[in-house]
Amino acid sequence: MVQSLGKTYSFDEYLTFSDGTDSKYELVNGELILMPTAIGFHALILHFIFKLFEKEIERLKLDFKVMPGTVGVRTAENKSRIPDLTILSSQQCQEIRQMKTAVLNSAPILAVEIVSANNKQDDYRYKRSEYAVREIPEYWIIDPELERVSILILIDGFYEVTEYQKNDLIKSTLFPELTVKAQDFFAL
Repeated sequence: MVQSLGKTYSFDEYLTFSDGTDSKYELVNGELILMPTAIGFHALILHFIFKLFEKEIERLKLDFKVMPGTVGVRTAENKSRIPDLTILSSQQCQEIRQMKTAVLNSAPILAVEIVSANNKQDDYRYKRSEYAVREIPEYWIIDPELERVSILILIDGFYEVTEYQKNDLIKSTLFPELTVKAQDFFAL
């Protein structure tokens, strides 16, 4: 279960908050929400998609960086999310070099969330809305329980979703030449 610390924080307080541990927190309507440690399968999926994107970026010679769960995205005045994975432009990488806390005020090129059993609504509902408002062009939701990969493409301010399962070949706007099937994410 996702835990809240109970106090209300401003965005500036969030940026400087430290509990003296390596714990990660999201800011949701002024509340610090402790992000649970990923389960093993979640970590394996994250590793798989990191390598997949990194390989494709290198193949296409793009000036992007794949960031696994280390960069936050400000989604509203008192909200900041930490996607499981983001893809950043070279300009965004330069910006975070100057920051004390890596939280973007601009939309990453792509965000990925791997669904946790205890907070499915966050990924399917709340983050979907927040990422659309932030204008993240492509958002992937990877659901290990349903063995489904959902790719959401931003069109006129709303996400159009395509769901992939089993032998379905993934179709990404950002990476149109990817050759990976939905089942590959879960056969680890």
